[in-house]
Amino acid sequence: MTEPTGKAKGGVARAKLLSEEERKAIAKKAAAARWENSTPQATHEGEFKIGDASILAAVLPGGRRVLTQATFLRALGRSRSPKGGTGVLSTVDGVPFFLQAEVLKPFINSELAASTAPVFYREKNGKKAVGYVAELLPAVAEVYLQMRDSLFQQGKPIPSQYSHIIRACDATMRGLARVGIVALVDEATGYQEVRDRQALQQILDTYLTAEKAKWAKTFPDEFYKRLFAVRGLPYDPTSSKRPGFIGKDTNDIVYDRLAPGILKKLHELNPKTDKGHRSSKHHQFFTKDYGLPELQDHVKNVMFLMKSAGNGNFKQFKVMLDRAAPRQGSTLTLDLDEPN
Repeated sequence: MTEPTGKAKGGVARAKLLSEEERKAIAKKAAAARWENSTPQATHEGEFKIGDASILAAVLPGGRRVLTQATFLRALGRSRSPKGGTGVLSTVDGVPFFLQAEVLKPFINSELAASTAPVFYREKNGKKAVGYVAELLPAVAEVYLQMRDSLFQQGKPIPSQYSHIIRACDATMRGLARVGIVALVDEATGYQEVRDRQALQQILDTYLTAEKAKWAKTFPDEFYKRLFAVRGLPYDPTSSKRPGFIGKDTNDIVYDRLAPGILKKLHELNPKTDKGHRSSKHHQFFTKDYGLPELQDHVKNVMFLMKSAGNGNFKQFKVMLDRAAPRQGSTLTLDLDEPN
């Protein structure tokens, strides 16, 4: 074992000089400091049921989902709980008491063992709480059920002290088979609304960039030629003036069908000026590595559908487009003076 050096060595020496009461006082003070300074506070809380067990859940900053220690244990058929709910039940070598039995060890892998650390946090009202990550519940229940199956295969009876635990774990796993644990926590706490917004933001970040790219001809002349044709209108490539329907059609058949929220975000990044025009082209805000290639592929597919529908068959084209690339949510159609 490596001997402590420097400040660590001095700390060990000082600790040896302290009385038991002094060491307890220092440990208590350190624990209090952890609660005050580094303990995350729940952003969302809620309750759901698995069978007859009511589970209290919380979501911490960063999206970490936890179940309170007491309800976690009840879901496993365990009734033991530390006084006040803010302590941690006994562990041996970092393994919580509910996984310490020798008969369970063959079914505990290193990944599970590493995820059993208790989570200290504060409830939304500031009250101290202890829990476990939500994903640990089905993993622990599975350990008990694997133990049961192993004993059954060996023709051995289940020890009486585990019978009620196995029944509880079986009920828990049956309940979770109907709906995933993460979905349950998110629904109970209302976190699914935040989760969906974060997922939307990831989509927007993937497609769009606040830094507009240098101009590149993303919409070929052929796109507008076919758009005029499918509307049954003559196309003049020499004219710089575009009819008002061009901007509306481009929003509808292109930007509003790429991903949720794209068109709304583009209107934020590229708003109209006081004169009613946009200072940039929408496609200049697409990311080069993902957004722009996706946009270009969609434009090619739209051109193919317009050609397939034939001249003057705009209604038929829209039917085909709605089937191949339905609109991503509902967005108000805005009146644009020029194509984007």
